[in-house]
Amino acid sequence: MSVKNIAIFGYNPMSFELIKCLDLKQHEVIVVDQDQESLITAADLGFTVIATDYRNDDNLEEVGIGRHIDVLFCFFEEDSNNLFLTISARAMDQKLEIISIVDDPESADKLLVAGANKIIDPYQICGRKIYQLIKNPDIADVLDHTIFGRHDLNTAEILIPPDSPLENTYASQLQLNSRYNLILIAIVDKELGKELHFTIGEQDHRLDAGDILIVLGPSRQIKAFKQEVEKQA
Repeated sequence: MSVKNIAIFGYNPMSFELIKCLDLKQHEVIVVDQDQESLITAADLGFTVIATDYRNDDNLEEVGIGRHIDVLFCFFEEDSNNLFLTISARAMDQKLEIISIVDDPESADKLLVAGANKIIDPYQICGRKIYQLIKNPDIADVLDHTIFGRHDLNTAEILIPPDSPLENTYASQLQLNSRYNLILIAIVDKELGKELHFTIGEQDHRLDAGDILIVLGPSRQIKAFKQEVEKQA
């Protein structure tokens, strides 16, 4: 079986989860990003890394787009970045398989028109991850009394920015259920790496800028909590 060459643009918790699912005996993986800390983390795990500006076609060609790359994953956090990369890569290689994540569902059609073969909604992926967790009796009881029965039940990843009021607090202090009608499902604690740490039955986590909270609840409450998180202390 021939080895597929894969380029992953954007190293973050979502792309980290993707890489863990790949059979590295059948895939050659290149991680591309401009963030040095992310690239160091990827390199420490044994992946080939490239620091380059994706907005330059010459740089994309150096990565292998239009030459030997078979699959391109556009995993930047901003839809606009994934859209630009998709347009550029598709113009360089009509046969390239392009897979992109999407933050705003309204951007999905734009990415498909731009040339993406498949769109991944990270909220849906997160939803599958928490399926077993929701079956936990304690969680199920909370859901029954709070947000089940609503049609706008969603999951979301919320990044804690610098100078957020959440910095140097603990996950146990959030009280999301009583304050926002939300449930904290998991945390990506940057001090521990890029893996998801489910909050049930695990140690308490001190929150720092760069950590990511995975929450479950109605979209309006998610938006309100995100606005609170992004306020500067």
